[in-house]
Amino acid sequence: MIEPNKLWQLDGGQRRRKLALTFGALERDIAGIAEKGHEYSFPSMKREEYTKKVVQVLLKDPALPEQDKNQLETLLAQKPFDELRACNLGRNALLKILGTFPAEWDLIIAPHQVSEDAKNGIVKERCFYPGLYVYAEDIRSPFNLGSIFRTAEAFGAEKVFLSPGCTNPEHPRAVRSAMGCDEVIPYERVALEDLPKDLPIFALETGGTDIRNFDFPKKGIVVIGSEELGVSPDALAMAKAGTVTIPMTGVKASLNVGVAFGILMERWTSSILS
Repeated sequence: MIEPNKLWQLDGGQRRRKLALTFGALERDIAGIAEKGHEYSFPSMKREEYTKKVVQVLLKDPALPEQDKNQLETLLAQKPFDELRACNLGRNALLKILGTFPAEWDLIIAPHQVSEDAKNGIVKERCFYPGLYVYAEDIRSPFNLGSIFRTAEAFGAEKVFLSPGCTNPEHPRAVRSAMGCDEVIPYERVALEDLPKDLPIFALETGGTDIRNFDFPKKGIVVIGSEELGVSPDALAMAKAGTVTIPMTGVKASLNVGVAFGILMERWTSSILS
């Protein structure tokens, strides 16, 4: 982030790009998902005051559409000030001016209730389902891998296993889409044959049992295959607990691997609770 007064020292295009990045960083900070080292850190003013000043800089941009300008002015006048909405509107208005689109991994999750302990910096032990594991086999896209981490953490997986052919979870796009979950949920890179032998293994793949009828184990390892090839024959051979399939009726009948994994995790954890 940059001091508001210094923004005027930048030329128009550079100032707009810097403003868009600043609004994005503020959104993540407000939502409590800022990357390490990118939290709000101006001791001279509260974040709300800083956000208002940055919005006021944007309001002076001659290219700002009248509709967006009116909305931002309305938000500035409201009490309490909706920081998150103002930042989101400002960022997207700038992206329209710049002729670009929000990146798919820039989505900001809605803030959720935070315990008093969390507010005070007291970190509690992470809640998860013991014995619930994920094996990501040869996931090539950093964005997809980050999404898998985020979903696995959200639904309470104990750990993520990565195959030797998986992309690096420290890739910037993986880190960005994981939204910090790669720092919360443990992970380990292991070969297929080195997975724990005392847990049932099942696979998410086409041609298996309808997810609505699948008998999910209380503990186990689900194998998620690569975007191009799906689950490998070797992994399918190890999936003695079965293969689960998501029924689809569309013409393409195709889901992003991260989306498919999210559907599976909701069904699996629901079966544990039932």
